[in-house]
Amino acid sequence: MPIKFALIKERKNPPDRRVVFSPNRCKKVLEEFNEVQLKVENSDIRFFKDEKYVEAGIEVTNDVSNCDVFLGVKEVPIDALIPNKKYFFFSHTIKKQPYNRELLKAILQKKIEFYDHEVIVKENGARLIGFGRYAGLVGAYNGFRALGLRDKIFSLPKVETLHDLKEVKLELDKITLPQNLKIILSGTGKVAKGAKEILDHLKINEVSDTVYLTSVFSEPVYCLIDVMEYNRRKDGKAGNKGEFYEDPTGYESNFMPYARVSDFFIAGHFYGNDAPFLFTREDAKRPGFKISLVADISCDVDGPVASTLRASTIADPFYGYDPQTEKEVAYNAKGAIAVMAVDNLPCELPKDASEGFGRMFFNQVIPAFFNKDQDGILDRARMTTHDGKLTERFSYLQEYVDSED
Repeated sequence: MPIKFALIKERKNPPDRRVVFSPNRCKKVLEEFNEVQLKVENSDIRFFKDEKYVEAGIEVTNDVSNCDVFLGVKEVPIDALIPNKKYFFFSHTIKKQPYNRELLKAILQKKIEFYDHEVIVKENGARLIGFGRYAGLVGAYNGFRALGLRDKIFSLPKVETLHDLKEVKLELDKITLPQNLKIILSGTGKVAKGAKEILDHLKINEVSDTVYLTSVFSEPVYCLIDVMEYNRRKDGKAGNKGEFYEDPTGYESNFMPYARVSDFFIAGHFYGNDAPFLFTREDAKRPGFKISLVADISCDVDGPVASTLRASTIADPFYGYDPQTEKEVAYNAKGAIAVMAVDNLPCELPKDASEGFGRMFFNQVIPAFFNKDQDGILDRARMTTHDGKLTERFSYLQEYVDSED
């Protein structure tokens, strides 16, 4: 019996132009999986126009209610959820985010079998799909855009005005960076790798942390640091990643040596619960704190990067943080740390982001529907069951669901 998939319209505001599958990817799904039927819900905001799907031989319709599996990107508004279906989208609930508690409650009440893109992972917990690379690419570009505008040394256009990644890189080819610019990049996952791709495209030299911390340069350089560089054990003993990820409470931040010598910080790390903050508001007040520009791609508000007071927007991506008053100011105010903290960066590059995401979803997830989920992909990502209960893996969310706070 065929499985009917639907690409649903994105209904969250601000509008998101991404989609799980491009028209070409839809064609490949149908060509490779005979058991699939596929419909596309009409959308006037999607990067790929409805007619492109029609040209690819895909049915486009206003009514997808007879489908079995609904594929979206961002949170689906509660009133748009159809009971007793299967849904895939980013719910932003696995960290018990208060603003989406009602959404998870509704998913359970409507007896929806829900799969969160964020927890489509390997057995070891490594993510299999996501938009991380594109967040890193756009976030790093936006950081350089802020630098050029603040210091009045060059002017980069907004990514959303460019067609694709190729055009983004062509714009970067036109700029000249300050000769002594020192950039610190945190993380080693897809986000950090996307940011690194921009740094490497600009031909900025990468140096080791030892050289970075002890040398003066006459050219732009960057240093990539992982959790064991910007954290250390409180007792002074040697630490290791596995121990840190298991229980980070025995660690403290070791970020200040980098903050004393860096101009520009690109935050591409993943921040886990109970991990030390990279730098606090008190750290930012210290006379030796040198960072004056932060591109916080991770965007944990009021968290490990003290200057991130709030998420910014694609329309208005920059603001300033005054370390002395701990207040928001203009991004180009004297003494301020300029902050870029857009929390939906891949939306600015919808074509490339959708094509990349669709390739991963096609390779990793669709086969699981037809091979009895032999690798446990669906089982690990299933947050709720068809009878309105949390799965065992996500039972820790029960208190969050039950809470009225």
